[in-house]
Order: sequence, then C-alpha cells, then structure tokens
Amino acid sequence: MLWRTAEAFYLPGVNPQSFEEGDVVKMKVNKMTSQKTLMPVDYYRLPFCAPEGGPKMDNENLGEFLAGDRIESTPYRLKMKTDMYCEQVCISNLGRAEQTGLSPNKVVRAIRRNYHNNWIVDNLNAASKVEDDKTVTTRYWQGFPVGFIAPNSQKAYIHNHVNLEIQYHNVENEVDKYRIVRFTVEPFSLKHEFEPAEDDDDDDKTEDGENVESFKVAEIMNPIRSCNPANKEKKHTTYDMVYARGREPQLASGKVLFTYDVIWTENSSLHWASRWDIYLSMDNAIPAKVHWLSIANSLVIVFVLSAMIAAILVRNLRRDYARYNRLATDEEKAEDLEEFGWKLVHADVFRPPSFSPLLMSVCCGTGVQLLCMAFLTVIFAAMGFLSPANRGSLLMAQLLLYVLMGSVSGYTTARLYKTFKGKSWQKATTCAALGFPGVVFGVFFILDILALTQGSSDAVPFATMVVLLVLWFGISTPLVFFGAYFGYKQDAIEFPVNTSNIPRQIPDQPWFMGIPFTLIVGGILPFGSCFVELYFILSSVWMDQYYYVFGFLLLVFFILIVTCAEITVLFCYFQLCGENYHWWWRSFCTAGSTALYVFGYSFMYFKQLETNAFATYILYFGYMGLASLALFLMTGAVGVFSSLYFNKAIFSSIKID
Repeated sequence: MLWRTAEAFYLPGVNPQSFEEGDVVKMKVNKMTSQKTLMPVDYYRLPFCAPEGGPKMDNENLGEFLAGDRIESTPYRLKMKTDMYCEQVCISNLGRAEQTGLSPNKVVRAIRRNYHNNWIVDNLNAASKVEDDKTVTTRYWQGFPVGFIAPNSQKAYIHNHVNLEIQYHNVENEVDKYRIVRFTVEPFSLKHEFEPAEDDDDDDKTEDGENVESFKVAEIMNPIRSCNPANKEKKHTTYDMVYARGREPQLASGKVLFTYDVIWTENSSLHWASRWDIYLSMDNAIPAKVHWLSIANSLVIVFVLSAMIAAILVRNLRRDYARYNRLATDEEKAEDLEEFGWKLVHADVFRPPSFSPLLMSVCCGTGVQLLCMAFLTVIFAAMGFLSPANRGSLLMAQLLLYVLMGSVSGYTTARLYKTFKGKSWQKATTCAALGFPGVVFGVFFILDILALTQGSSDAVPFATMVVLLVLWFGISTPLVFFGAYFGYKQDAIEFPVNTSNIPRQIPDQPWFMGIPFTLIVGGILPFGSCFVELYFILSSVWMDQYYYVFGFLLLVFFILIVTCAEITVLFCYFQLCGENYHWWWRSFCTAGSTALYVFGYSFMYFKQLETNAFATYILYFGYMGLASLALFLMTGAVGVFSSLYFNKAIFSSIKID
C-alpha cells in the first residue's frame, strides 16, 4: 500500500476507445531510438513499407515536438478480433549488400547503431517479446530492434516478420464492445524466397478502403507453415517455424518481403484503466525496495545533518546568546576584554554582496522560479495529471509552469535588488527576463542545428521555434516585468541591525573555510541524498525507460531542499564565527555546488551509453550542462534564503550596543 501511494496515481488522461468485432484498428509508428547515438530518427527515413499515398503525421502537441516524437500512419491492416496469418505488407529494396570497402546501406547502419522501432496501437506502446530455445522475455520499454548482428558472420539481419499480439477485454456496460489492453511485438528475421505477384491490385475493398481478402504482393516459394496457403489448419508463426532446420534469417540488403501475424487474445483480468501499469513499473524491473533504500539513505543524511546542527549550532548559539546579552562585570570592564565571534560583524553582515548585487538578485529570482516550476511539476505528476498516455504532457507542463512562474522571478529579483539599494532597476528586470531563458534558448538552438545536420527527429520544426519565442517574449517576459513592478513597490527587506558605512577588515581565514573546501563538502551531502533517483531519471531521459515514481521523487525533492538549506546554514555560521561577512555568494555557491556533482556524475553515466560519435557528445553534455545550470540556480537560491533567514534570526536575538 505504501509503495502504491509513494509511486504515483495514474489518471489515464484520454477517453477509452471501444471497438466492435471487425472494426479497423490503426497501427502507428513513432520515431526510432538508439542508446548509441541518442539521435532519434523518423521511421520512414529507412525504406520500410509506407501506406498508399504516403504516411500521414498525427497532430502533435508542443511537448511531443520537443521530445522528438513523430507519430505516423502505417500500411499494416488490423481488425478487431480478426487473426491474420503471414499477411504480406510490401516488397522493399533495402539497398546493396555489405561489402568490404563500401559504405553500408541505411538499414545496416541503423542496425549496427542499435536502433529500435516504437510502434503504437490504440495509443499503447508496443512491448518487445524476445524468444530463444529456453526462455521468452518481454520488455516494456525501448521498443523492439530493427534487426540484429550475427555473432559469427558479423553481418546485419533485419526483422522482416512480426507477430502482433494484442490483448483485449469486453466492455462491461456495452454489448459486443471491446477495448485493447496490451500490445506486444515479437520480431523475427525470416528469409522469404519469393516472386512478385502478377496482380497485386486492391480489387475487393470495403467502404473504408480495407481489403476483405489477404493482401498479396508476392508468391512465397519456400513458405513456412503459417505462410503456406495449402495448409487447411492455420497456425501462427512460431519460433520453431522460423528457426527450423534449413531456414535462414533475412540479410538487411536487396529486395525483402515484409510480413506479419496478428494474434488476438482475450484478457478479462486486465482493465483498460490499468493497462499502463506494467509499463510504468517496467514489469517490476526496478523493485520498490530500491527506491525505499534511496529514501532511507537520504533520510540518514538529513538526520546526521540535523544532529550536527542541533549539536553545534543550538549549543553554541545558546552560549553565544548568553555571552553577548549578559551585562559585563566591573572586572571585565576594567580588563577591557575584547569580544569575539559572529557578533563582531553585526555592522557588516547585511552589507550587499561585494560582487555584482544585480547578478545575485537575478540568479536568486531565476532560482526561485525554477524551484516553483519543479515543485509544481512533481506535484501534478504525483497526482496523476501528467499521464504517459498523453505524450509530451510532462515537457509541456514544465515549459508552461516555468513561463507562468515568471512573475515570481520578477518579484524576487526586484525585492532583493531593492534591498541591495540597486539603482538599475530596468536592467535587473531585463536580465531576469532574458538571462537564463536566453542561455537555454541559445544552447538549444545550437543543438537543434546539430540534430538537423544529423537528420534526427529531435530537430524542432521552425513553427515550434516560433511558438517557443512567443511563450518567451509574449508571456514570460511581461510576467517578469509584472512581478518586478510589485516587487519594487514593496519595502526593502528589513534587517535587525544597521550597516556601517566603513566595511570591517576580514582576518585571515583557515584553509577549511576556503571556497574549494566549502564547495566540495557543501555539494556532496545533497548529491548523496538524491543520486539514486538521479540515476533513474537519467535512464528515462537517455535510455527510453519509464519513470513514474513521482511520489518518491517528491520525497527526495524535499530532502534535497532541506539538505541544501542545512549544510548552507552550518557553513554560514562557521564563516561568521571567523568574522567573514561575505556570505551572500558563498551561501549561493555552497548549496549550488550540488549541481557540480550532478554534472560530474553525468560523465560517469555517459559510459553506459556506449557511443563515440562527436555529435552525441555535444548533444548529451549540452543538455546535461543546461540541467546542471538550472539545478545550480535553484539550489543556490535555497542556500541564500536559508542563510538570510538564519542571519536575521540570530542577530535579532542579541543586544547591540
């Protein structure tokens, strides 16, 4: 029960579609993906069978375009509860055979780059079924491979026959209505020796254009049992038929006949509303215990930090309060004992940052904007509103929430900049509106051009670019100025002590209070509290796996924020005790150093992708750099405001002469 609560609720997000027996069921294809190149490509970039009149693309939302999804129609003909046996699709010429010294054809290159097909039936992604002599394995992510490389000959073979296994169940409240609840593809490589049929015209068609009889494009000279029309008892294609003695796989070259079986099976125990559950849990490939151990590990770090704060801060602060607030005795006055500790910097502690108060204000404003966006996105996802059935919804939610949180960025930037007694208000607001979005859009545009040169579906169309610019300049920028207007109208943040006109000289600091040490220690604990979930998130982004345990992610998110706040407050106290009042940027960098560990971890993770293409390096580290920058700003803002609250609290509790 705890696992289901912490994982996430699932609201399907789309209306169920019911079919009657014999109704046409459309099969569609999405982009082809590869863990080696990280460059998804359009399905019809390879010479696969296309529908008559060419493939038609689905209407896609902004999130699907940004994710590189390209959903298109196919020539595969499926009918509800109508089994098909070795149905022919088309004959396609895949190109020249593999030869030493010659460039391989497109299909061979795709197979060697480990590209996978991603097919869709009734908005349900295809699971991949792999069979051998001993085992049958079904995988619910990453689709199924275009082909395989033979271990002996090292030649590429194509999967030109597929078994489409579709499960359905009866609709409870409707008679003779059925809904699809599972879609599995079992690919085979089957060498058909064939002669093109003399008459392959579509003679007998129904009103919707579908053939009544089997669609025939060739005469198979060496049919397996499922492809032999002479057999009165029809049998579906099996592993034993394909790999029987004397049978050979199909090389990825020359003219190839594509065929398929359709196998309908009733599954009364699986309901439509829960058909995505096995995808989201990845068939329990990652046990719930792993996430709970991650949470336990994170909580241990939080408890240790909290204990340190309780032992060091609380005890020392009580002693400091007692020492600073008590009246000096006559003996102490006569000896003129010099005070020490953080009280000595009371006239400088709230002095504006020595380096660019404007940049500090903009970074904190952007960080708070990203923090609100991340929190609301995880909340909505955990509540089930960002359904995987609604492709692109997660990306759209992140983008729109970031745009709408522009007013928060403007307000925070303006309020902080006014506190720093800044005069260039328009400049600060403009930097908040254009700074971080400008960097992201610039890098995104460069990576988009790179994807375009590689022929990847990740390349965003021009119309989508225009939509992004409209969101940026038409909605986000006005909201930033709107929030800044109210921020400047507010009074500056009030501090419990006054700031002197002459800055106090800072004594020499010990080595362990230097910037390198604080960055190393300040980032490792927050990173340690979230690196397990980070691994799963990176797997969902780069390895096409599903991640839907947003309940766990929400807990880890809170733990990350608390850990960043605690470690920053601890270092801020040590810094003030050393009479160093330059805590603004130090607090920002101490908490933000978590992002340095995340970016460093991305190098370790990159080794799993088994790629050596230059374009892939640029793509991967470009996007990981942007993600790390966003995390740096978000955690940095948490550090600054935690230290600000802490400093206001301790300096308001002592008497200042």
